[in-house]
Amino acid sequence: MAGEGEKMEVEPVPTTEDEEEDCSDLADLLSSVDDAAKSAADKIAILTSILSEPSNRYGPSASAVKERAVYALARAYCVDSKYDEVVTLLTGDICAPFFANVTKAKTAKVVRAVLDAVCALAPDELDMQAQVCRNIVSWCVAEKRTFLRQRVEAKLASVLFLQDKYGEALALLDNLLVELKKLDDKTLLVEVHLVESKVHHGLRGMAKSKAALTASRTNANAIYVAPALQSQIDLMSGVLHCEEGDYDTAHSYFLEAFEQLDQLDDREKAVPCLKYMMLCKILDGLSKALGISATGATGIRSDRNAADISGMISGKRGVKYAGTDVEAMSAIASAASKRSLKEYEAVIVRYPRELQDDLLIRHHLGTLQEQLLESNLIRIIEPYSCVEIEHVANLIEMPLPVVEKKLSQMILDGKFHGILDQGKGQLIVYEDAGTDKAMEKGLKVIENMDKVVTSLFSRSHNLRSMMV
Repeated sequence: MAGEGEKMEVEPVPTTEDEEEDCSDLADLLSSVDDAAKSAADKIAILTSILSEPSNRYGPSASAVKERAVYALARAYCVDSKYDEVVTLLTGDICAPFFANVTKAKTAKVVRAVLDAVCALAPDELDMQAQVCRNIVSWCVAEKRTFLRQRVEAKLASVLFLQDKYGEALALLDNLLVELKKLDDKTLLVEVHLVESKVHHGLRGMAKSKAALTASRTNANAIYVAPALQSQIDLMSGVLHCEEGDYDTAHSYFLEAFEQLDQLDDREKAVPCLKYMMLCKILDGLSKALGISATGATGIRSDRNAADISGMISGKRGVKYAGTDVEAMSAIASAASKRSLKEYEAVIVRYPRELQDDLLIRHHLGTLQEQLLESNLIRIIEPYSCVEIEHVANLIEMPLPVVEKKLSQMILDGKFHGILDQGKGQLIVYEDAGTDKAMEKGLKVIENMDKVVTSLFSRSHNLRSMMV
């Protein structure tokens, strides 16, 4: 968003002098940059010469050429991995004459476009992105560009979130939200609340994350929201429902986000949505197959086809988004369907980047591993009333201390009834005792009698008060 002065300022009306201004030499230089034979250094030198040409031409035509030169120079620096130059490009001497001779609205447009291009061309260079944002914020403070500063600070907060610097991002967002609520800038409030929700989710504060997402949705309902931003809101809604164990609702939100991104042909953001949809299908199917809910209820069934996701990756979707990410989730689904802990661990080792880099997938695959381990242990000990723990560890092919610790945890959680005889190294499993109906009814009678006595005592107390 532009500042107050930026809102009111319009492009100057071309004069006769501007119309007659000859900038064909600059246009020719800019066109020569497209020559594939030129090296990156030559392209950078040509673009720099356009921005620092001695004639100081800043008419409409010359400004348009120089604007394109700024974009091309940012791309050239990123392609050539000259990230130090990227950091100082906008706030250094190269762009200073151009920004000093164009309108504030044009300056804000160029700064935001270059920042978006740099983040897209070098997505893994988070330190560079953060430093670029900080430089622009300092420049905005010096130039009193309040609205542009707020936009860049929102971008900086999202970069800090990607760097896992949650505390620093949250402090920046808190100050920014105070300013934005005074201005009632709903467009930016939607984005900032969305980033705030992601930060709280990273800190595992689900209640605050949900509150921030609700605030983002509330502001979004009052304005038009671009499909790209709406997809991110739906994606975050799916993430929070997935964390709550409501996999059906989460799947529907992920599907909404995926379809919007698919229409925008944004493969980079659509693939994670597809992975999340597959994750929800796997978790929901395994929960039903094992009879284990999100909170860990007991009971097992042997429906092994419940975690099958072959239908989700067939047809156009499978062809368009085929790759290692989809292969990794398919392998996880196969291991979950077979309830094979060994195969599951092999998949984790085979696809570390696809399965461990994403916060949501990493967290829920840990839950999935616990469910698989519990289901395999229950299946092994089910025929026995007394079994050696070492024998169980050999069958499941895991270290004895790990198995012993897990069995004790399952006993405490009520997954099955039994005790560990550590002196003999044995697990004693008790049969599930049926509930005593007479005891339950007796307790219910006592509870009702207590309510009656309490009510009579209250009435007698009121009568005494009236007599006095």
